[in-house]
Amino acid sequence: MIKSIYFFFFVFACLFGLMACSARPQDKFKNLTSDEFDRLIQDENVQRVDVRTVAEYSEGHIPGSLNINALEDHFAAAAEEMLDKDRPVAVYCKSGRRSRNAARILTNLGYKVYNLDKGFDNWKEYGKEVEK
Repeated sequence: MIKSIYFFFFVFACLFGLMACSARPQDKFKNLTSDEFDRLIQDENVQRVDVRTVAEYSEGHIPGSLNINALEDHFAAAAEEMLDKDRPVAVYCKSGRRSRNAARILTNLGYKVYNLDKGFDNWKEYGKEVEK
C-alpha cells in the first residue's frame, strides 16, 4: 500500500514537472505575415525598425526603417534613445529570429511591438517595396 502511494506521488511529480517544463511563456508581441506587416506600416505613426547589421541594411531595407542592430550590446539603450514608447514599433530582420529576440527586449522595455514573421527575405519574396 505504501509503495502504491509513493508510486502515485512519483508519477504525479513527474507529470507536474513535465507540464511545467513544456509551458512556454506567451510572447507579448504580435507576429505578422508580410501582407499584415505591410498594412500595419502604412500607418505613419508606426515606427519601422530593421534590427539587422548596418551592412545588411545598406543592401536593402523596408522604406522608412531605422537601423538598430539587435546584435549590438547597446541595442536596448539605442532603442530607448531613438524610439517613442507612445507609438507602435514594427521590427524585422533577415529571417525573423533576431527580430523575435529584439521584439522581446522592446516589449520588456514597454513598447507595443509587431514582428515580421519570416523576416525580410519573405518580404522580398512577396515583391514588397525595398529601398537601398
